[in-house]
Amino acid sequence: MRYDLFSYNNIDTTTCTFIDMPDAEVYLYSSLFMCQEADDLFDTLKNNISWQQQQIKLYGQVHDIPRLTAWYGEQNKTYVYSGIKVHSSPWNAELLRIREKIENVSEIKFNSVLLNLYRSGSDSVSWHSDDEPELGQNPVIGSVSLGETRQFQMKHKFNRDEKQKIMLEHGSYLLMKGETQHHWLHQIQKSKKIMGERINLTFRVIK
Repeated sequence: MRYDLFSYNNIDTTTCTFIDMPDAEVYLYSSLFMCQEADDLFDTLKNNISWQQQQIKLYGQVHDIPRLTAWYGEQNKTYVYSGIKVHSSPWNAELLRIREKIENVSEIKFNSVLLNLYRSGSDSVSWHSDDEPELGQNPVIGSVSLGETRQFQMKHKFNRDEKQKIMLEHGSYLLMKGETQHHWLHQIQKSKKIMGERINLTFRVIK
């Protein structure tokens, strides 16, 4: 099902696709950020964000997670994921610009964002749900993609037959809300293909 919504910031209309999935509310704006704007944002974020190499401990061994990350948001918005505790850096102009645009189409007020820099096809994120307690009862996740197109895979937690694959292109915006995180897992899988860099921004509401 497709329908047009009015959007802001010098774009007349943007196409929103409702992804028809059981136990979920997922919407894809395939080109919320036009090419030149997306290019500029990618370059600025790559060069100006305080990227960090986080580590996790598995079976007694410490491993680098396969991507670089950063956490920004309102003051004192602490977040814990995969055993990693992060403290928010203050918003910068580019992040506020992106937040304003997605809030206008989402009608959601986000107060924090987790950024991921995928340097190549070897970088990934494994199966998980964004269901940490600080995200509230029904977490809302607003995901902006810049750079290389990557496949976003989803699978139902309780029904093996329910799966989705969504191509997240340069300038796209994916919105997940409702009970999605209760019922679905998602991942960005490693790829053996030669792939360029990708920045993903997942905006959140920390309670």
